[in-house]
Amino acid sequence: MSVEFIGMIQSQKQSEIHPAEGPVVDRDYTRAFAQAHEQAGFDRILVPHHSTGPSATLTIAYAASVTDRIHFMLAHRPGFTSPTLAARQIATLDQFSGGRLGVHFISGGSDAEQQRDGDYLDHDQRYARTDEYLSILKRIWTSDEPFDHEGEHYRFTAGFSEVKPVQKPHVPIYFGGASEAAIDVAGRHADVYALWGESLDQVRELTTRIRASAARYGRTVRFSVSFRPILAASEDAAWARAEQILTRTRALRQAAGLGQGVPLQSEGARRLLAAAERGERIDGRLWTAIAKETGARHNSTALVGTPEQVAHALLDYYDLGVTTFLIRGFDPLEDTIDYGRRLIPLTRELVAARDAGKSPDRWAA
Repeated sequence: MSVEFIGMIQSQKQSEIHPAEGPVVDRDYTRAFAQAHEQAGFDRILVPHHSTGPSATLTIAYAASVTDRIHFMLAHRPGFTSPTLAARQIATLDQFSGGRLGVHFISGGSDAEQQRDGDYLDHDQRYARTDEYLSILKRIWTSDEPFDHEGEHYRFTAGFSEVKPVQKPHVPIYFGGASEAAIDVAGRHADVYALWGESLDQVRELTTRIRASAARYGRTVRFSVSFRPILAASEDAAWARAEQILTRTRALRQAAGLGQGVPLQSEGARRLLAAAERGERIDGRLWTAIAKETGARHNSTALVGTPEQVAHALLDYYDLGVTTFLIRGFDPLEDTIDYGRRLIPLTRELVAARDAGKSPDRWAA
């Protein structure tokens, strides 16, 4: 089975080691960032959502217009748009992009984030709403006739969309969340379940639970894991670069009046911090120091080493059934280009070689 590589773009340069600079929407930077991913051999680009940031939907519309082949992943939070309208918007974007859209549905791991846009549901209520929302979206995308709906969170009459996605039966659904409420929704709806960069043992445990949840609904799910690879020509140089990134992160947080971060309501963040409690280096290459420093508020664990060493570390996750890797760097544009030189092609070579010697049922639960 081939692997999928997902990158991430933002509309201005920023990361843990780079304060945001330039206009909030920098068209030149966004274009260069998207095109760099396409040239580096990525399969897809995530555009994230934040309650105070630019529209991810419109950013993808622009990025799709300046690229030819690469696919996109829209970060989308249920609850702020009617599902009937969202279904038409997503289907329209899939049409205009030529069938290059996937959607990552985020129920929300922070009450403060949600409340900025007027959402006051609690954690489990948000996942219940997502369940209903996704059920409606899938029916709107596939239904040939208008239908009525009356549920806990949504009610409408004669809901319908004349525009359907290019991709059938609908755009790929990516989904994350490690709480019990999230796992049930993932089993019902996810095409790809996304984890942050956890240890091998943690990934084995969580993917087993997701497979069991999907099996209850007669479904199968693919898996994605997110990392922040830190590469250098030698292992010592890579670890030295990691320490420089940590020093710079601490300095910028102190300058902003921030101490060591604490997790929000996200179970995924708590899992990353649980990994960090085991030490800064796990499984040889998994580096947890930035997650611990920032409170693991996003994918913040790294794989550290030479391109060859990190490719072999990714192969260990592939052996657990992970077929998608979301990778992004602390030097966002520069690392994107660097990943395309060696890490992405080498990982694909290793996976092809591994597949040649493995039986098709190696990931059976």
